[in-house]
Amino acid sequence: MSSKNPTPLDEAQHEQMEYAQKRINQKKKLYYHFVLFLIGSVFLILLNKVFKYGAEYNWFKWAILLWAFLFAIHIFNVFITHKFMGRDWERSQRDKLVQKQRERLAEMSKEIAQDEVSNEAIKKKSAWES
Repeated sequence: MSSKNPTPLDEAQHEQMEYAQKRINQKKKLYYHFVLFLIGSVFLILLNKVFKYGAEYNWFKWAILLWAFLFAIHIFNVFITHKFMGRDWERSQRDKLVQKQRERLAEMSKEIAQDEVSNEAIKKKSAWES
């Protein structure tokens, strides 16, 4: 079954595999971010409390809070935004753009055909007048 023309089923399977790989990479990056967040938070606490860097103020709380906010945005993008702007949304947007292009091409073809008819009418009229 090594035909050179891919069947629609092969294309659909390929699309599913690409989508699955993309989602796996998104989740993998999120898990790395989580581990980095935990290690980084411990490091910030140690830096402030144990190594006395800026010991007069507990700045690590604000740094961790900011990082937690960024991590929450990352979670939101992977799990929430994806549902609204995922594969189906991309497909519908692509289909809309393709349809608009087809309509524009049809309009242009119609205008060209009308111009050709007008040019032919002008040629016939000038041929009759000569």
